[in-house]
Amino acid sequence: MSDNKQILSSKWIFCLIVLLILVVDQATKIWIKTHMTLHECIDVTGWFKICFVENNGMAYGMELGSKLLLSCLRVVLVSMIVVYVVRQIKAVIPTGFLICLSMIVGGAIGNIIDGIFYGLVFSESSSMFVAEFVPFGTGYAPVLMGKVVDMLYFPMIETTWPDFVPFVGGQPFVFFSPVFNIADANISVGVCMLLLFYRNRLASMMQKHNS
Repeated sequence: MSDNKQILSSKWIFCLIVLLILVVDQATKIWIKTHMTLHECIDVTGWFKICFVENNGMAYGMELGSKLLLSCLRVVLVSMIVVYVVRQIKAVIPTGFLICLSMIVGGAIGNIIDGIFYGLVFSESSSMFVAEFVPFGTGYAPVLMGKVVDMLYFPMIETTWPDFVPFVGGQPFVFFSPVFNIADANISVGVCMLLLFYRNRLASMMQKHNS
């Protein structure tokens, strides 16, 4: 395959992966937002539940500083990654490496959409009422201040710490307690694949950057 054809193919792969992630991520979030009350849970299996929660922070419900600062930081970081991907595509990027970056970009954009638009177009979710679409700009929060919708919960082990364990003895323990979304999952899988299969390439890139 010539370089021009490979570059064109890489562009299509990148766009299609990002678009697919956004469609699935936003479709699930909008359904959850408009059909479930806040903190409502649906038992799918004993180890998998759909639980509607919202957060102001980073992936898996973590929080870091102010919401506005975090939203702006997300936009800047994703923009930098997109610029990097475009440059790598022009340099004929390996397909596997491109897929990893595409998953990270798609997931990051998915969560950015929540922060930018959800506060503008949705009424506020609560434990009593399901959110609804409202006229643009009349929602529960201004631009960049919307909350990220999470729903995937995998409490694979639910038990109690033994009494002899210091500080937490006798307290409930849940293995893998974070609630996350499709965007978070793609970011995590993309990063893990980069570290597993492309750590040498990443190390080489860091060396070039520092030299």
